[in-house]
Amino acid sequence: MNATLARETFAVPVLWRPLSDSDIEAVAALERAAHVAPWTEGNFRDALAAGYAMQVGVADGAIVAYGVLLFAPGEAQLLNLTVAPEVRRLGIGRALLGRFLADAGARGAEQCFLEVRVSNIPAIALYAREGFVPVARRIGYYPSAGAASREDALVMRRALSRGQGI
Repeated sequence: MNATLARETFAVPVLWRPLSDSDIEAVAALERAAHVAPWTEGNFRDALAAGYAMQVGVADGAIVAYGVLLFAPGEAQLLNLTVAPEVRRLGIGRALLGRFLADAGARGAEQCFLEVRVSNIPAIALYAREGFVPVARRIGYYPSAGAASREDALVMRRALSRGQGI
């Protein structure tokens, strides 16, 4: 689907809901299309079984975004936030991030962390606009397309207002 058609097709509102077991096959297929080193169906099943906060965004009957948020005492960690390639830059990722940050704040998290590939400039820019700041770099953290090479991760943090999230 080309970008113009995608913008017209997904001009309908995105409906957000918890990810369910019946979504895993579609989410894993989207994950494979969007990432060099994708999560497996088993990774998503394990996260669901562990009780992680998981959301999907549905537009026009199709899953166009999903995310996974882990809660720990006093903090949250964004483990996965993915938007279908054909509908990126429409505000869908920002909307999902906002939902997660609000949920984290409401659950008492004081900060939220995430890791992002250093080459993922659009994601880094989104996170920076939403108040995340770089706090560390993990050398060789991510597998890359090259067989032997790996890519660094930028660790980012955002303080949360207790009970607010954003």
